[in-house]
Amino acid sequence: MTKIQPVILAGGAGSRLWPLSRELFPKQLLQLVDASSLLQSTVLRVCQLSEVLPPVVVVGEEHRFITRSQIDSLGMVPEYSIILEPIGRDTAPAVCAAVEFCALSDDDKTILLVLPADHLILRQEAFAEAVQKAVALAVDGAIVTFGIEPQGPETGYGYIERGEGNSVRSFKEKPDLTTAMAYLETGNYFWNSGMFAFSIATFRQEMAIHAPEMLTVMRNSVAQGTRDGLFFRLDSAAMAASPSDSIDYALMEKTDKVAVVAAHLDWSDIGSWQALWEISGKDEYGNVRVGDVILEDSHNCLIRSESKLVATVGLEDTLVVETADAVLVAPLSRSQDVKKVVARLKNKQRDEFRFHRTVFRPWGSYTVLEQQSRYQIKRITVYPEKKLSLQMHHHRHEHWVIVTGTARITNGEDVFLLHENQSAYIPAGIVHRLENPGVIELELIEVQNGSYLGEDDIVRFDDDYGRGV
Repeated sequence: MTKIQPVILAGGAGSRLWPLSRELFPKQLLQLVDASSLLQSTVLRVCQLSEVLPPVVVVGEEHRFITRSQIDSLGMVPEYSIILEPIGRDTAPAVCAAVEFCALSDDDKTILLVLPADHLILRQEAFAEAVQKAVALAVDGAIVTFGIEPQGPETGYGYIERGEGNSVRSFKEKPDLTTAMAYLETGNYFWNSGMFAFSIATFRQEMAIHAPEMLTVMRNSVAQGTRDGLFFRLDSAAMAASPSDSIDYALMEKTDKVAVVAAHLDWSDIGSWQALWEISGKDEYGNVRVGDVILEDSHNCLIRSESKLVATVGLEDTLVVETADAVLVAPLSRSQDVKKVVARLKNKQRDEFRFHRTVFRPWGSYTVLEQQSRYQIKRITVYPEKKLSLQMHHHRHEHWVIVTGTARITNGEDVFLLHENQSAYIPAGIVHRLENPGVIELELIEVQNGSYLGEDDIVRFDDDYGRGV
């Protein structure tokens, strides 16, 4: 019986969906279409396939805990592994790492089903059928890509030109509108989905021919990697030597073993706000509205509110996205240019490109309620039976007021419990820890004051999550 190993690529920031997507909370973690994030939907999709091994998820180091939290919250994936990338090197090294990791515990005939974590697929049965066809071709030695039947002259996708049968004649870069229309007229092109199937043996063989340096480096990164529970951490020094390249450029456009399977999946990579508008349910005026939104004489708009009322008057074909710390307004047709805003934020070292006011941690989360030069106010949530690191700050004092739940406080030599409406003061330079010993979430308000309030003013002495001790 053929073994099928799902591999989910969950790296990347999805900058074109800013301000909802941030570097520390990227697109695959967002709930864009329903109550599940795109990552959760992908995990559920592969778990519904018959006779597959537990999934392997590849993520960046900084996303490890929120990724684990989202998968665990599904309550139906008892066994899986998370490969941690210490640095980003595009999709080809990520796939190499997954192949070498899977080869540690399986034979080289196992078929890897490689899927991006941030795609929307609405037709599960059609997906399962396409996977069966792809696996059959992969067993015979092909490196299979999934081609999506074009629904229009899309300029945001690469294209696959098919040859006879399942063969591929060529791969095409993202075209301009005129070229995309010409592709559609021939009826011989697919959108390139970025989904693949191949055996460990075939992948290794072809990478040894077309990208040997990358294969060797990533093999070393796995061989020198370390296991930490369900996490597998690639060796940072070894991976740093890897070239940075996409799997398309490194292998798919060079190998003569490539094949394509036509897939009719109601698929989208939700690569822009306009793409999200196109696939979302609309009101009678063509508007997509999410959150606390009032529209007056507005048509064909996407209006999304995350934290406050958003009202519009007389808008046409317009995008408005509000979060607690940013508002984006643009023509829907210019939504691909949002990445230019993110680039400017990054160049100016603004926090808004990197994280939301709510930041997720392995123990819970914190939300910045107000921030000034010498004080900051946060709402902190700690999951049941979780605790923060034993730590100390050089430059800031902290005041904690318990809102709900019970807190166990370590404050220097003292250890004590606090309940609702009770408080504690933690002076700068004092070793301290916050724990939730209870069975409900602990919520508290933290007021920080001092000469420096940055998150890097933390000296850790003990940490359950392997962070910087």
